[in-house]
Amino acid sequence: MNKKSDSQTAVFGSGCFWCAEAIFRQLRGVESVTPGYAGGYTSDPTYQQVCTGTTGHAEVVRIQFDPATITYADLLEIFWQIHDPTTPNRQGNDVGSQYRSIVLPMNQEQEQIAQKMVQKLKEQKVFPSPIVTEIVPLKEFYPAEKYHENYYFLNEEQPYCQLVISPKLQKFRKKYQDRLSS
Repeated sequence: MNKKSDSQTAVFGSGCFWCAEAIFRQLRGVESVTPGYAGGYTSDPTYQQVCTGTTGHAEVVRIQFDPATITYADLLEIFWQIHDPTTPNRQGNDVGSQYRSIVLPMNQEQEQIAQKMVQKLKEQKVFPSPIVTEIVPLKEFYPAEKYHENYYFLNEEQPYCQLVISPKLQKFRKKYQDRLSS
């Protein structure tokens, strides 16, 4: 395995960060997934503040990955499949700007990859409605409170985990079984 210094970072928001974290943690080549907040204007926000929708932040995940095993484009491909990028400020029953679809590129190369993928998805008419995903450079990432880390796997019996995350995770595992870590 490559040294940590060879790792790259991706930051995405696809609704509830508990869902995204549980999914991206499953992938071979993903070294760590940290839930957090980004895309807003409030410094060092709390979960309670972000939930009000007044901080400008979205719930996101910061993914450290080994590009020799999984690429940024691979992660983006999965990102587009695990949520509905056509619904503004909403994913299922989670409603508010904090649940918006957002890609926060770390550099110009990531931004170009994301823009090209959106264009390709539009041309191929993959989604029945227009893609509303924001693509804005990452300014700051704020890690979420510790109790959000690995939330699904520590709270699988919680109703939200059973009703929302488990079905998404099962669907994901079936579709991407060849990319799962052992």
